[in-house]
Amino acid sequence: MEGVLLGFGVVLALVAVGFGAAALLPQQTPAMQKGLTPAIYYITNPALMFILLAETDLAAVIGVYTPIALITAALAGGLYALVARLVLRRSGARTAVGAMAASYVNAGNIGIPIALYAVGSSAPVVSVLLAQLLVIAPVYLSLFAWSARNRTAANDGATAPLGRTLVKSIANPVTVATAAGALMSVTGLHLPEVLWTPVEMLGNASIPMLLMLFGMSLYGQKPLSERRVRADVALGSIIKLALMPLIAWAVARFLFGVDGVQLLGVVIMAALPTAQNVFLFSSQFGIRSTLVRDIILLSSLLSLPAVLLVALLLG
Repeated sequence: MEGVLLGFGVVLALVAVGFGAAALLPQQTPAMQKGLTPAIYYITNPALMFILLAETDLAAVIGVYTPIALITAALAGGLYALVARLVLRRSGARTAVGAMAASYVNAGNIGIPIALYAVGSSAPVVSVLLAQLLVIAPVYLSLFAWSARNRTAANDGATAPLGRTLVKSIANPVTVATAAGALMSVTGLHLPEVLWTPVEMLGNASIPMLLMLFGMSLYGQKPLSERRVRADVALGSIIKLALMPLIAWAVARFLFGVDGVQLLGVVIMAALPTAQNVFLFSSQFGIRSTLVRDIILLSSLLSLPAVLLVALLLG
């Protein structure tokens, strides 16, 4: 349980720093948010993904854990999309961002200490990162880019060519850096220390900056204050915290025959809250982030009891 509490405690402390900064420096907050978002998106987050993948033995996780993570995220996101489109009648952009928030796991900062302390291995975390950064994120970013392209066309009638839009969304900095890190791991290549050290320093700065940025976005906001997103937030949170861990358990246990500590690791990863990266991605593509912000906040508050319940049942 120590790893679970440590992971959540670190996240809450850094979010509190961002919230406090916004409260104490309200006039400087917009400038800080405007500067942090592109710095994280283009520099520190790609650096973090590069060093994580470059230092990992990919052969140990690709065979079983990564397919489980992919199938679980696809089923959770697909379930959200079906309900959002067919029952709630939401737009394509709103459905896409909600589906990502309901299925994109905060493995980077909460997952690492939890996996190391509770499971004793980083394999579950790396498998989720591989699935999310090399497959899931590019798919959703393509949908976001398509939505942004359509909005531009509706506003001024001018759009970028479709091929360029898709390439730009898929070849985003995070995905490129992840692929580069995976290549380094597979080939056994190493950067010279004079290059590795600054990249590592930038990567280590990503999580604190991202969590502070999210904390700033919470100041002055009232979660669930917008009635029109309450049903979406409830749907996304239920899928994220209840159905996604159940899906992960069923897929791992019955399709791949995983059991014991390995099964515990898979299900705990699925029970983690929504990643703040979803907020970053939606903001970068100009999609209203109220829905994402509320799902992140609610899932962050409720995921601790969810993870503890998983540890109690499967530990």
